[in-house]
Amino acid sequence: MGKITVETCEIEGLKVITPQVFEDPRGYFVETYQYNDFKNAGIDVNFVQDNQSASVKGVLRGLHFQINYPQDKLVRVISGSVYDVAVDLRKGSPTFGKWFGVELSAENKKQLFVPKGFAHGFYVMSDYAEFVYKVSDFYHPNDEGGIMYNDPTIGVKWPFDDETKLILSDKDKCHGSFEDYKKEHEAL
Repeated sequence: MGKITVETCEIEGLKVITPQVFEDPRGYFVETYQYNDFKNAGIDVNFVQDNQSASVKGVLRGLHFQINYPQDKLVRVISGSVYDVAVDLRKGSPTFGKWFGVELSAENKKQLFVPKGFAHGFYVMSDYAEFVYKVSDFYHPNDEGGIMYNDPTIGVKWPFDDETKLILSDKDKCHGSFEDYKKEHEAL
């Protein structure tokens, strides 16, 4: 059991994973992570921490990244649906500054593998969503960075319009632009 389908994305390193679901009249069973299956798919990561968040419709979290302790992430949704986005921040990458988005939901059971060197965020499309993710390094509270979700240079096409009332944390309201990010991290 535990077979997965892995779709590569137009941005190298990002992978959409769809696990095999076994259903019967009682419900379903799914193996959401099995080391050997992931390793065979090119995702050989030592995950050290699992996180979970709950959010209501209209919440947008991101775009977040870690500065000195970057993390690989394996993200999925166990209740509701979100639009999940990753932005390539890897120096020298041919897709530096490009973004990729995918709907993750309890229904489709898709997961997104986000390697180190990406900013990440999501928008809650359902009335309520629970988001879970594995990470490859521990949380370091003074290591957080962010880029504004609506940066015009990156140009993420979020699935909402100008009339949508977004719910953002105070921190997410204050993120700088992608141009600010490039200037600040040029010196690193």
